[in-house]
Amino acid sequence: MNIENLIKDTFAAREDEAPDSDAVLAAARRRIDRRSSRSRPLAVAAGATVLTLGAVTAVVLNRPDPVTPPEMIATAANDSQAADPAPAGLKMPFSLGWLPPGTVAYRAQRINVGSSAAAPATPLYGGEYMLTVTAGAQVLEVDVQEFRMVSVAEAHFKSGPGRPTTIGGRRAVESSVSTGPGGYELYVEHPDGGSTYVNVSAAPGSTAPAQQLVDAGRRIAENVQFPGTTTVTPAFGLRELPGGMRVCAFNVQQDSVRVLGAAGAGTSYSLGTCAVQPTVHVNSAVVGQPPATPGQPVQGHQTRYSDENGYHRLWVLDALGDAPVVLAGRVPVADLYDIANRLVLPG
Repeated sequence: MNIENLIKDTFAAREDEAPDSDAVLAAARRRIDRRSSRSRPLAVAAGATVLTLGAVTAVVLNRPDPVTPPEMIATAANDSQAADPAPAGLKMPFSLGWLPPGTVAYRAQRINVGSSAAAPATPLYGGEYMLTVTAGAQVLEVDVQEFRMVSVAEAHFKSGPGRPTTIGGRRAVESSVSTGPGGYELYVEHPDGGSTYVNVSAAPGSTAPAQQLVDAGRRIAENVQFPGTTTVTPAFGLRELPGGMRVCAFNVQQDSVRVLGAAGAGTSYSLGTCAVQPTVHVNSAVVGQPPATPGQPVQGHQTRYSDENGYHRLWVLDALGDAPVVLAGRVPVADLYDIANRLVLPG
């Protein structure tokens, strides 16, 4: 499988969902190169359309507030509709109990991470945190992801053979060389099967001793918490969805310069039954001009729509300040209008 072509094809099919395909492709390629040949296709094929996440402040990501599960966002939002509508927080599947000291910029998502060998047609969902930690002149890159489709016994490393170890009483395997571009890699047994992957490396242009990377990666892994209590605040939410549809996956972006608690600058949802691949995508990360074909108003907002051989897109204009929200899928356009009228937009 040609991973780069896969990513390019994905962006070509969903160009309205990715704000900067060249930048995302470059970042994806760099992260792909760090990972093992066995795990790369699964991670990228599942996550290619959700790599457009942005920074989420450290305080938001580490607050231990109990929240409503993603599939129940609609009910919570609907209950508050009579008041000033506010999007409900999105719960991450796991939490990070420790991070290296420094200024942290986050990317956070709940995504389809692939499928199991026992049920290859059924999507398997998990969470991922991609972040940078800046302390003085040093910048570390950290990636913590649920690899439910890869067991510890199947772990592979770019740097060479792994070596067995134990993390918090759980079986694990770590990279034997941590001085290369891949940094330190670690797979730890996941409590629900598969593994949790931790990668710590020096960012391009920065340096870090190998032992620092090892110590940081091990401590991060020791303090990963299941189930998660971390929440991220989306730019917009969804009320109760029609026809048994649920939120299967999401990603959230918040500008690092925004004040804590302000609405996120980018939010995406993948909707469906979650037993098969999601059928509808709702995204605030839109580039270019929407088509000129006017549609029916939605919640007082003008709309535009397009039909590309049955793949419909609906733009709700000025839904987030002067930015639109776009809904897309190979479904009847009436279904997109139905979902658009269930958006919880900032007051």
